[in-house]
Amino acid sequence: MDSKPQLKDRGFTPHLALFAVQLMFGTWPIVGKVALRSMSSTSLVALRMVGAAVAFMLLQIKLRQLRRIPTRDLAWLVLCSMLGVALNQLLSVKGLSLTTVINATLLGTTIPVFTLVVSIALGYDKISLRRTLGIALAASGVIYLVDPLRADFSGQTNTGNLLIVANSFSYGAYIAISKDLFKRYGALNVITWMFCIGSLVTLPVGAYALSGDKLQTAPASVWLAVVYIILVPTVVAYYLNAWALARVSPSTVATYIYLQPLIAFGLAPLILGESFNSRILIASLLIFAGVGVVTKRGRSRAVKEVAERPDALAH
Repeated sequence: MDSKPQLKDRGFTPHLALFAVQLMFGTWPIVGKVALRSMSSTSLVALRMVGAAVAFMLLQIKLRQLRRIPTRDLAWLVLCSMLGVALNQLLSVKGLSLTTVINATLLGTTIPVFTLVVSIALGYDKISLRRTLGIALAASGVIYLVDPLRADFSGQTNTGNLLIVANSFSYGAYIAISKDLFKRYGALNVITWMFCIGSLVTLPVGAYALSGDKLQTAPASVWLAVVYIILVPTVVAYYLNAWALARVSPSTVATYIYLQPLIAFGLAPLILGESFNSRILIASLLIFAGVGVVTKRGRSRAVKEVAERPDALAH
């Protein structure tokens, strides 16, 4: 009875959805920069977390009853929420506030590599020459961009770059340890609980930060940016990605991650006036080469988990 819609959906429509997802994720750092002009990174995280949690709860109620997670898995759920939601958002937005959109987007493409590193450490994958080469290439690009030998750690860009790298590692660890929860209880169900738990953690800190922001003078563009961040690159993008994953292969979804840097590189100079210099170009080539080697045909179980998660490409 459902075969015809499914066959139809396997055509152009899922690819259109995936393009839209990457467009949303690729524009979020740019819109985030607009919001950060009038509020702290902590305030933005709190608004995004709470807003998304409410939206996901309403979506769950609309689509299906939210299922409880058994007590035996609550500790894993909390850990995944801290790594993949609370810590991920705090590091991502704080790093974004201290670096450029281009750097943040570029460094975010290392998530599949960090996932593989953590998965090897946990025994899910085995090291190989190809993977070692890919990790080395991507790492050299990150190191070249961050430039630790000449880094002034009081400087904003270098500090922001390091926070984005830490965020990528945190998210990679989250992907490596969360796969069993998603398989047993469903992606949307687990994501909803994770955002709810993350909101409980970030709300007190965020409320304090919000009280110190002079938001009464914030222009309407800032509030429109906040609404956009909550609804588009968080809720809508997560849902569309999950919808497309049911209709195309995980490898197809993974390929679309490379649209994010292209979108950011194209729009950031136009909207925010950021420059694209030779250092970023060289780092881009190294990172893309490394990620490409690691995620080529025959990807590891860990890297497949990045593609199979409805939120795996989110930053």
